[in-house]
Parts: sequence; structure tokens; C-alpha cells
Amino acid sequence: MTTDTMIGIDLAKSVFQVHGASMTGQVKFRKKLSRQQFRKFMAEHPASIVVMEACGSAHYWAREMAKYGHEVKLIAPQYVRPFVKRQKNDAADAEAIVIAAQRPEMRFIIPKVEEQQAKALLFRGRERLVRQRTELINALRSVLYEFGHPIPAGIGHLKRLETIIEGDNSDLPELVREECRDLSRQIAEKTQRIEAKAKQITSLATQTDMARRMQTMPGVGPMSALAVEAFAPPMDSFRHGRDFAAWLGLVPKQHSSGGKERLGRISKAGQADIRRLLIMGAMSRLNWLGRKTISESTWLFRMLMRKPRMLVAIALANKMARAIWAMLTKGEDYQNPTQTAAA
Repeated sequence: MTTDTMIGIDLAKSVFQVHGASMTGQVKFRKKLSRQQFRKFMAEHPASIVVMEACGSAHYWAREMAKYGHEVKLIAPQYVRPFVKRQKNDAADAEAIVIAAQRPEMRFIIPKVEEQQAKALLFRGRERLVRQRTELINALRSVLYEFGHPIPAGIGHLKRLETIIEGDNSDLPELVREECRDLSRQIAEKTQRIEAKAKQITSLATQTDMARRMQTMPGVGPMSALAVEAFAPPMDSFRHGRDFAAWLGLVPKQHSSGGKERLGRISKAGQADIRRLLIMGAMSRLNWLGRKTISESTWLFRMLMRKPRMLVAIALANKMARAIWAMLTKGEDYQNPTQTAAA
């Protein structure tokens, strides 16, 4: 493969801007191509390093470019923005992509395979249905509130809502009850679809050794395992578990200067879905039932005695992220540290 040319591509739906340069930065060509022309040009061009911003269609085009023999790299848009000169346009963006990619310290995103993208689509589909159901429940609560029935938030109060609507002594006008019944039917339909997708996710989480291994850890279920499979890059792309935890945003945000270390709240700089699920899994281990299994000799018990529960949950989620990295890189199931130390 020749590596004397780097091609930066500003992706779009119909018009693609292509910027070719040598590895030392000399411009070789600038082209504005239609979708068909772009595919033909890249298929005929000698194998080169192709760089694109990580956007909606980037992973698809990365796979297509790899079929033509090119070496593909994806770069986060926020890393490209500082290299745009003055006015922003497609040609300037394509040039900035090449300039950014030629920095020796630049970080790149690993393109996803089709199976990984499909699992991400399933995960996103379920999340979308949950949001739509929450919207419908809140709409139903607002209708009842207007007629003197304040109901707390949460799907756990759904039965109470139905009782108010269908009760024999209901004081709601018939027209309002009909509207509420329509909302209830929509909520039931969303719930049925959510449960179907949850079953599909549970089934998928049993089909790969990676997902099965992650679920041996307390606090990690099928949803968390699928999220790691769908959204996380290969674990061997991280040098150690701390890097994976930092990629998830489970580390403090730094504002240090002059040799003085200043740490703030967690950075939230990484993949939000995995981070949220790990924190939820950590919280499940810290509730009244999970606390019974926590030994008094562990760091977790000592932190619970002196720190807020949410802070402890984030610290535990950080530990879980590091353990996931260790499990997947070493090909081992979860081992309880206290039991391992006792043995």
C-alpha cells in the first residue's frame, strides 16, 4: 500500500469535497464530486490513506473505502475544527481534515463493522420508544392534573392513572375519558414494543462470548453488555483500564495550572449510554439489598460510610469500567476481589 498520499473527504448526501495532499502537506488535488463520481474516483485511485470526520455515514463509507484498498481513518469533528482557516466551507473542511490527521499526536476513531452498527440501531430503537412512552405518560398526567388529579411522575403510577380514568366514581367528563383511554392504548402499545426489543437484546447478549463474559460481573446486564459491544471500540485500543474509564467520562474534569491540581465533577466526555448504564448498575449494588453483600473490610463499604451514595456509585462505575477492560483483554470472567484475596 502506498502511503505518500493522504485524502481528506468532507462527506455529504450528494456532493463530496475531496482534498489530496502529500504526507508533507503539499496539495495534490482538490475536487468537488457527486456521489457517483466520488465512488468511481476512489475506486480508481491508488491505495492511499483516507481520512473522514466521524459523522452519520462515515462508518459506511469507511467500509466502502476499505474495499477499494484504502487505509481509512476517522477523526472526531471537534479535533478538526481548530484547523479550519478563516471561512468555513466544504473545501476548507476537507483541507482541515488532512492537516489535523497529519498531526503525530492525533487520536482516531476505529470504524464500526455492520454487526456493531446493527446492534447500536437496536439499542437506539428501544431508547427512542422509552422516550416516546415517557412523553405519553406525561401527557396523560397533565390531562388529569387539569381536572384536579395530581399524579407523581414515573411509570410505577400507571395503574393509579388507569383507576382514575376507568373508576365507577370518576368525575371526568366522558370526552376527557375517551382522550385518556386513547393515550393509555398508545402507552400499552409502546410498552409491548419495548418489551419485545428488550427480549431481542437479551437474546443477542447470550450469543457472543464477549457479552456473556461481561454479564458475569455484578451490576452488568444484557443492556449494558450490548451497549459496550455496540458503542465501544476494541478494548485492545486502550493501553489500560484507566484509559477506558476516561473514554467513558468517568474521571474528574481537570482545570490544573502552575503545578496545582484542580479536579472537578466527572468529565462526561465519552460515550453517554455506557456511562449511564454502568452508573445505574453501580447504584443497584448500593441499594438496601445490594449493600448486604458488601463486606465491611472493602473500600466500597468505607466510602459508603463517609461519602454520598451517588459519588460512591460513580467511583464504583469507574472500577467496573476498568474491570470490563481487564476481563475482555485477558479473556477471563469476573472474579470477586474479596473472594480472590481470601483464596
